[in-house]
Amino acid sequence: MSEGVKTAEEKAAEARRGPGARAGQRHGPMMGAGVPAEKSQNFGPSARRLLGLLRPERTSLYAVLGLAVASVALNAVGPKILGRATDLIFAGVVGRQLPATATRDEVVQGLRARGDDTFADMVARMHDLVPGSGIDFGAVGRVLLLVLAIYVTAGLLSWAMGWILTGAVNRTVFGLRRDVEDKLNRLPLPYFDGQPRGELLSRVTNDIDNVAQSLQQTLSQLLTSLLTVVAMVAMMLYISPLLAVIALVTIPVSMLVTTAIGKRSQRHFVQQWKSTGELNGIVEEAFTGHQLVKVFGRQHEVREAFRAKNDDLFAAGFGAQFISGIIMPTMMFIGNLNYVVIAVVGGLRVASGSMSLGDVQAFIQYSRQFTQPLTQVASMANLLQSGVASAERVFEVLDASEQRPDPGSPAILEGTRGRVAFEDVSFSYDPSHPLIEHLDLTVEPGQTVAIVGPTGAGKTTLVNLVMRFYELDAGRITLDGTDITALSRHTLRSQIGMVLQDTWLFGGTIRDNIAYGRPGASEEEVLAAARATYVDRFVHSLPGGYDTVLDAEGGNISAGEKQLITIARAFLADPALLILDEATSSVDTRTELLVQQAMSALRHDRTSFVIAHRLSTIRDADVILVMHDGSIVEKGSHADLLAHDGAYAELYAAQFSGAAVDVDTGDSPAPALAGH
Repeated sequence: MSEGVKTAEEKAAEARRGPGARAGQRHGPMMGAGVPAEKSQNFGPSARRLLGLLRPERTSLYAVLGLAVASVALNAVGPKILGRATDLIFAGVVGRQLPATATRDEVVQGLRARGDDTFADMVARMHDLVPGSGIDFGAVGRVLLLVLAIYVTAGLLSWAMGWILTGAVNRTVFGLRRDVEDKLNRLPLPYFDGQPRGELLSRVTNDIDNVAQSLQQTLSQLLTSLLTVVAMVAMMLYISPLLAVIALVTIPVSMLVTTAIGKRSQRHFVQQWKSTGELNGIVEEAFTGHQLVKVFGRQHEVREAFRAKNDDLFAAGFGAQFISGIIMPTMMFIGNLNYVVIAVVGGLRVASGSMSLGDVQAFIQYSRQFTQPLTQVASMANLLQSGVASAERVFEVLDASEQRPDPGSPAILEGTRGRVAFEDVSFSYDPSHPLIEHLDLTVEPGQTVAIVGPTGAGKTTLVNLVMRFYELDAGRITLDGTDITALSRHTLRSQIGMVLQDTWLFGGTIRDNIAYGRPGASEEEVLAAARATYVDRFVHSLPGGYDTVLDAEGGNISAGEKQLITIARAFLADPALLILDEATSSVDTRTELLVQQAMSALRHDRTSFVIAHRLSTIRDADVILVMHDGSIVEKGSHADLLAHDGAYAELYAAQFSGAAVDVDTGDSPAPALAGH
């Protein structure tokens, strides 16, 4: 088949991988890590949904609210009481300069008689003034001790609030991670076909970490900041309504500034986390296939792809942080202007006797404490925007369409015999590209069915439908007369053992990787499976034997040895149905003969589906199916199909005669390669 002609299954696989994958195929390695464009950020609903995750922690949040109110209230009365100490000191300083023989009222009358009405008004308001007396350090000390006790208590309450809130947030994030993990187990296989692994990993790691950080840092500060604003406004109105009005002018100004800057930074935060996921996809893909990258000399393309995405991330991150970072200095500038106005007006009111010096001092403290939480809220806008952007990416995973649920009362299999029947089955990855149409096939218990055909003919799709990795478009598949959709997926798959062409091993010992096939298997059963599949032949040459620790990619053993371990895993599972998808493709010829003997023993008295390109490995199969474009074009035994001299005979002759079929390139035909 010409390279330029794609089979139906290849087209369908390309369609379900999506445009990002197709772009990657066109432009070279590592370019398929791109993901579809993000939906526009909907801040309000996403933020409410994020806060809704805290609903199970209502009791803790009520406690946090109570502690925050108490702490803020104590912090609010502190400056007012501290102003009392200032009044005592100021009264002592002024009183020492006045004659001790006169009362305060007499001093005021004398000042007015001399025409010094401003000083007289100020002295008249100083109720603690005693002419001729200095500072009452005892009274000042008692006030300072009271303020110290108030602030210490407020600090302890704030510490308790932070401790409770930290627990609530971490439990919430723990639940979010658990929900995402559960969701991933409920998602259908097509979802993962269309998602680059690095992008998906970024959503369930980086984005959830960012959500946790945002909740932890913003909740406590937002709560205390808002309560502080309310408390400060109340105290300022109590001390001086005029100065309070001046101070409150900063609120609408601050809101306008924060809103204007926040809108501009939001799109940069969405792009920042989108670019982070794409960059992770490129890195994960490049390091997973680093050997192939080096073999084909594509390091330059990988570097360029990484550089382009890294530049995108830099631009988005710089824009997000710079624009949102403007908020805090702008708010500080507004607060400083407000402070100057309050100081000038307050000084004039003290001079006129309308306010005491202590009240002005307290008011200035309140105004600073009033603008500070506004500045904190503004400075947290970037963190909040970033957290909500990450939360939305996590919610997209949680909202993805799930696989069809198991039946409420699933059927139970008793004494599985292994009879599999396809009844008028139709299936396609893409509705516009039909693959399998009206397929009927019956496999009797104990039969070995070999499936052969060109790449993309639908061989692996057929066994994936038996495993129920994909749902049928029409028809049904039965196991011992029971529709597989009436079974729970766990029940169905517990009856099936599968060995794939692409081996999968996890980080652990060889013993653990074999025992993965049947949890709870004894040591002797694991060793028996290893001996039956010839794993025992090479294990003893390793330094740790069965305790040799494999890395996640199994890089410290050969490809053939990895395949033998996966075959041992299936042997240990002792399934009713066995699926071998090119299970011996990675072993040498001598080992293949040994494995074939083990496979023969493994297939004994159980139904087996064997997908193979090496036709020599399936000559003893009971039934051989020849597939092309999703249809079974021939069916029979090895001898019958050779005698029929059809598609199977052509495949067999092409493989064992050594003939090469010329590809019509439009040029003069190349000479055929001689067979051996």
